[in-house]
Amino acid sequence: MRCRQLLLVIAVIVFCRSLSAEDFKPLLLAEGSGADAPKQPQAFVSEDGNIDVVYAAGDRIIISSSTDGGASFGQASGQIECRNLAAGMRRGPRIVRSGKHLVVTAIGGQQGKGRDGDLSAWYSADNGATWSEPIMVNDAADSAREGLHAMTAAPDGTIYCVWLDLRNKQTEIYLSKSTDSGSTWSENIAVYRSPDGSVCECCHPSVVATNDTVAVMFRNSLDGNRDMYATASMDHGTSFEPAKKLGTGTWALDACPMDGGMLAIDRRGSFVTAWRRDREIFSVGNTAKGETLIGRGEQPWVTATSGGSVVVWTTGREGDLMMQATSARKPVRLAAGARSPVICSAAGDEGKKIVCWETSRDGHSSVNALMVE
Repeated sequence: MRCRQLLLVIAVIVFCRSLSAEDFKPLLLAEGSGADAPKQPQAFVSEDGNIDVVYAAGDRIIISSSTDGGASFGQASGQIECRNLAAGMRRGPRIVRSGKHLVVTAIGGQQGKGRDGDLSAWYSADNGATWSEPIMVNDAADSAREGLHAMTAAPDGTIYCVWLDLRNKQTEIYLSKSTDSGSTWSENIAVYRSPDGSVCECCHPSVVATNDTVAVMFRNSLDGNRDMYATASMDHGTSFEPAKKLGTGTWALDACPMDGGMLAIDRRGSFVTAWRRDREIFSVGNTAKGETLIGRGEQPWVTATSGGSVVVWTTGREGDLMMQATSARKPVRLAAGARSPVICSAAGDEGKKIVCWETSRDGHSSVNALMVE
């Protein structure tokens, strides 16, 4: 009996030791300093397991891809130039694969710094060796000047973009879609207009889609509160249901926390959200009833698989990188000194997921990637 107890204690020690940050070995995708320092990584995992990561480096958009499940990454030979590229605080490029095209979106302008800005798309049919000319997604000039947007690809290849739009002098949520792998984009659709005038002005929206449903999440600004709302379209983004508040609590705040959370959807059409209220991270699933407290921190991101959801976040604007799976009893610390983390997996895949984040120390920045089970 004592031998069994001793083995159990050793097993627990080994298990706990395996969850320490020192045992995780992230891949360094890029590093640099100054105006061209890499920042704001985003990732997309294709159904075949290929992984694409995009990040900003000054006015350049750079893509790193893996065809071996994340064991190694190679940088695409072609780069995209976007003048006054919006990057930082969840601003930055986004990436998906649709059909044979790799598609990237980003916001930039002639002046920058919020004085102008359009959402542009680029596509490549040769894995990033060459790129198309920029294609304007917003159909009202400079209406995307806040610089915050999101993009997703449905299983049927339809691409959806949402962004904070200022064409009506108030901050609203708009959407456009592409059914030809990013070559052309639809007339813009107003997803949501706040009865108080503007949604939260500096929190990024998120969008996910199945072949039948498009769901959008954003932070609202109503009656002095900055709570998260979600809406869905059952007609491929043509019209949207009335937006509903997520969670049971509320956040009275006369400011923008610059923290928009994330929405994810699995192959069965079940969605899950992760978002911040004050200093705590919450999650709400498909039923939109109640809320689940995940932990304390900021900048959450979530992915959904058939095995459940996984949330990553940081303990501060820059802090410990934490990960919590619905199947786990407690969170795991992945890294220190992290900012703007994202997690991504193929829909319905219970296998590996990729976590990306940036770090910055003494003016030196890096973009990192870590494969997790």
